Amino acid sequence: MAEGKANNDDEDEILLEFVTQGNVVRVTAIHAASGTEASIVGPASAPRATLEAAASRKLAYVMGKEKGEG
Repeated sequence: MAEGKANNDDEDEILLEFVTQGNVVRVTAIHAASGTEASIVGPASAPRATLEAAASRKLAYVMGKEKGEG
């Protein structure tokens, strides 16, 4: 399991958690200020940056839906 920060602004801080299980990895993006989470599953062979970007995009989508933008 690995964690990282995708953004340094406290209000917009995104925490990323990577959990590898066999040949897949589950990436959870968490908006630190609100606690909103979004997860994706991808191949363990995919580049970390690709997985981070996909999880961050899904988190933005989920947060937009919560605000009524989607």
